[in-house]
Amino acid sequence: MTSASIKSASGPARRAVVAAAGAAGLSVALTACGGSDDDASSSSDAAGTSGSTGAASTGGTGGGDNAAAGAALTRTADIPEGGGKVFDAEKVVVTQPTAGTYKAFSAVCTHQGCAVKSIADGVINCPCHNSNFSITDGSVKSGPAQKSLPEVAIKVSGDSITLA
Repeated sequence: MTSASIKSASGPARRAVVAAAGAAGLSVALTACGGSDDDASSSSDAAGTSGSTGAASTGGTGGGDNAAAGAALTRTADIPEGGGKVFDAEKVVVTQPTAGTYKAFSAVCTHQGCAVKSIADGVINCPCHNSNFSITDGSVKSGPAQKSLPEVAIKVSGDSITLA
């Protein structure tokens, strides 16, 4: 019997152990950094067709796992013209691109699934990798994201904005 056959009979080779540990670590890292790049719910009609004054956004099917239809989000007075507000719990961002026109999008960045955090100068900003999206239609203004934020249906009734 050779020394090589004794090693393989006594347990896994050092290379196998190191490779398995590396594969496990890589798996954890990829899971943590995973995103929604292949998200089937991305909006193909990102132009949004509900831009009339006081109209509700009707495109899209939802923005986040926590977004529930009929849930009150905010008052219209709380959404600045040319800006917006992020609702972390609902994973939704509501914008007012022009006076009286309200839009809502998923607050989950399409690059790697980070939450967008702010709205400034007409764009929705993701702090993780600096992707920026239009407050008008959710389209990508600068990457690395390549897909628009999916539109979320909202209802504007008087001064109340709710999820539709």
